[in-house]
Amino acid sequence: MAPRSNLTKFAWLSIAAAIATIGLKFTAYLLTGSVGLLSDAAESVVNLVAAIVALIALRVAAQPADAEHHFGHAKAEYFSAIVEGVMIFVAAVFILWTSVQRFLAPAPLENVGVGLGVSVLASVLNGSVAYLLIRAGKQHRSITLEADGKHLLTDVWTSVGVVAGVLLVALTGWLRLDPVIAFLVGLNIIWTGYHLISRSVDGLMDRSFNEEESTALTEALQEFCTDDVHFHALRTREAGHQRFVSMHMLVPGSWSVQQGHDLAEKVEASLTEKFDHVDIEIHIEPNDDPRAFEAETVGLEVKTDGSAT
Repeated sequence: MAPRSNLTKFAWLSIAAAIATIGLKFTAYLLTGSVGLLSDAAESVVNLVAAIVALIALRVAAQPADAEHHFGHAKAEYFSAIVEGVMIFVAAVFILWTSVQRFLAPAPLENVGVGLGVSVLASVLNGSVAYLLIRAGKQHRSITLEADGKHLLTDVWTSVGVVAGVLLVALTGWLRLDPVIAFLVGLNIIWTGYHLISRSVDGLMDRSFNEEESTALTEALQEFCTDDVHFHALRTREAGHQRFVSMHMLVPGSWSVQQGHDLAEKVEASLTEKFDHVDIEIHIEPNDDPRAFEAETVGLEVKTDGSAT
């Protein structure tokens, strides 16, 4: 796993791609006069702002824990995704307003062939960078890179729709088709922004592991379950790339502190080997003490048969 600080190179790549794409798409708009291509260019401006915010967030998230932030700075990535979502809404409002104005006052398109060629080139660039960002985001568990990549990918599909619409305008002569497509682009961008913001808010609310990871976690713990040892109050949460797991491990009251500690160390070593960027906290309790079961705890219980409740 590469160091988190190295992820900023992907943000710089996104910034470079956004600048190049803005130039290409605005050139396509100036050549054709298409409001659809203008809306596409406006979304690329959002991409640039989002990439700059992503760069800042990745730098902050890479900072280690300190005296004021005991659990690190990983949640900074969620703020990046929220800012990107808000910027998407701003771009969508501009696109919707422009498309309505052009629908009321349609204008002919010019230099369609050259303009579309430039727009296609920008889309190929965006698609390539989006693939790299999404792959890096999943590999390094970075919601910032993944969100930025998915936004760029949405931009690619938007461009495909715009190019097809402009081509249809040139073929049919129906000038109002151009602003109609731009309006649909604006609605699609709003949908993308909504998903980005909702996912970020979910992360800030300390969402637990997904079903697949929760199953893998309980299966890993089941390897240590015996008639004398089991786990309950198993709780998980995610903070950006960082994951946290806490649990109560019940062992015989006759065990020495050393025995309980040795088993806890084995459990931690096993989980850190199976899960990247995970912080484990284990509270040891005697399984023959009723007080270990009296406290109300939220979380899963891993039973000796491997099931979890």
